[in-house]
Amino acid sequence: MNAEVLELWPELEWIEDDTLREATARTWEFALERSPLSAEDLNTIPFTLLVPDLKVSFMAHKRCVVHVAKESAIKMNEFFSDDLPVDLDICIAGAILADVGKLLEYDLDADGNSCKSEMGRFVRHPFSGVGLAMEAGVPASVCHIIAAHAGEGNLVTRSTEAYIVHHADFMTFLPFKNRL
Repeated sequence: MNAEVLELWPELEWIEDDTLREATARTWEFALERSPLSAEDLNTIPFTLLVPDLKVSFMAHKRCVVHVAKESAIKMNEFFSDDLPVDLDICIAGAILADVGKLLEYDLDADGNSCKSEMGRFVRHPFSGVGLAMEAGVPASVCHIIAAHAGEGNLVTRSTEAYIVHHADFMTFLPFKNRL
């Protein structure tokens, strides 16, 4: 596993399945290789371009989503394990990978500010993220989470793990977008 990716994502260690952990990390390696953004940029750029003057970094948001999703999955298993079991590894991997496609959707302008890339003008991050994940050998159940975590997911039936990641993502995004 690439040390740079592990430094960005210590939460990878939460994934118990070695094959899934490696494929998840490999997806991030592919994204960083193809992105104009560096790992350092991810700790400084805003996590969304939809909120002006946002100070919360991409990684702060993403890591929060993973933590919220994991804790939600644990509680759902605690209360509903017989009727609605949640696969913790699939949920965590999906949360880690949900926005990996943004590394292709974003660019930096001449002043070093984040902006939409040419790819981002034509292909949203759920699609590019699934492409990267498939190339890295990520299973369909996790690719489904990447594809369904944003608005595009409203057009399909989400798995339980996809619902968890979707809501973890939006509960840590919408309050910034829709402040009172």
